[in-house]
Amino acid sequence: MNVYDVIVIGGGVVGTAVLRSLSAYHSKVLLLEKSSDVACGSSRANSGIVHAGYDAETGTKKAYFNVKGAAMYPSLTAELDVPYKKVGSLVAARKDGLPALTVLRDRGIANGVDVRIIERDEILALEPNIADDIVYALYAPEAGIVSPYQLTIAQADHAVVNGAEVRLEEKVIAIDKTQGGFVVRTEKGEYSARYVVNAAGAGGAEVNALVGEEAYVETHAVGDYFILDRKESGVVRTVVFPLPDERGKGILVAPTADGNVILGPTSRKVPHEQAEENAVTAAGLQYVREGVARLMKNVNVRSAIRVYAGTRTAIGSDFIIEESEKVEGFYMILGICSPGLTSAPAIGECVAEEIATKLTLAKKDSMLPLPASFRFREATPKEIALKAQEDPAFGRIVCRCEKVTEGEIVRAVHSPVPARTVDAVKRRVRAGMGRCQGGFCQPRVMEILSRELGIPMTSVRKGDAGSEIAPYEVKDGYETL
Repeated sequence: MNVYDVIVIGGGVVGTAVLRSLSAYHSKVLLLEKSSDVACGSSRANSGIVHAGYDAETGTKKAYFNVKGAAMYPSLTAELDVPYKKVGSLVAARKDGLPALTVLRDRGIANGVDVRIIERDEILALEPNIADDIVYALYAPEAGIVSPYQLTIAQADHAVVNGAEVRLEEKVIAIDKTQGGFVVRTEKGEYSARYVVNAAGAGGAEVNALVGEEAYVETHAVGDYFILDRKESGVVRTVVFPLPDERGKGILVAPTADGNVILGPTSRKVPHEQAEENAVTAAGLQYVREGVARLMKNVNVRSAIRVYAGTRTAIGSDFIIEESEKVEGFYMILGICSPGLTSAPAIGECVAEEIATKLTLAKKDSMLPLPASFRFREATPKEIALKAQEDPAFGRIVCRCEKVTEGEIVRAVHSPVPARTVDAVKRRVRAGMGRCQGGFCQPRVMEILSRELGIPMTSVRKGDAGSEIAPYEVKDGYETL
């Protein structure tokens, strides 16, 4: 049996943050993820907003970890080479919204956030396309945007480079408490650990049940989004929110870290059995259109290149980040809804420090860096020429929309947490995320996966098991490329 100091269950942004922070110690740590890749749940379908920290109630875990996490983003994303921009945010309000903005401002100040109320002239200087009846806004200059899935992947990669292990497609089916810790069984194997961290997101309740821990009342909300073509990028400069209500922060308009524009999300309550579904609804998308029209002008929703939905799981009004009182050594990180993405690095650091102290793990002098990356679309002609001379695959463009080369795809397939599906390649290098949504490049991506993984084309999957794209040959004599 494989023996570890800590097993982390769940490969979202929180689970990988814990894993990466633990890999900074002399330890043996493992992450188990039931899907075919990390970042397949809420961390995949996410607004990508690094919230400043004015929204959470003062004194809560949400407020503490939001503010601490936001402060970590500039250095963290630079270290991991993840797209991030500090663009600021506005909460836009009409004439009758000033009292509500004042409450948010005062809460932000109490939370230690740089925030102030501005009026129309200053709003227009920041956002020329703001709706005509918006006269006040809460401005938080420290807010930012990040690629949530690239952050999650980079955290996992960095942890593996520093000695951690990640096992994909291993759903946890049993957890047995032992005298020295736990035995965790998956559909593929059995592992022992002194500590277990439940960071399973929407599946957290099931993991708790396996160890006999408290059953919390969860709520799940699905949010619908539009992604607009890059040509619309100039329509918005900051993250623009309406005044929040009981359903959440409302329909936002924002740039993405990769240069698109994001619109949404809605908040449709769903039962637990639908918590991991990701289908949009016509009514939800119409609600987004209407919300955007009340907030901004000149937003061309017809330029959408993709619609998608993501799920948020909440437990009460605050995060649950604690060691079980009933089961020693079992940590729960549950109900990590907004601002969970912002908070994740700080949550990971805090939980890792607590566990390392209890296990008396020594901290390493330094962490090994990730291998240097290369992005064709960001490189200069000279850099491209030198890279292509070193490896001609970096001069062969596969995805025209996003300007992704064969070399980048091959590197993704052989990265520390390898991309083994079309969607996993997409999340790492953006092949298929452009205007044609893979209409041109997907067959070539499939060929590269087939070749590099040594599998037939009929076995190449879009994502999880059962998603084979070309499950059988249609012509006699077909040969896998």
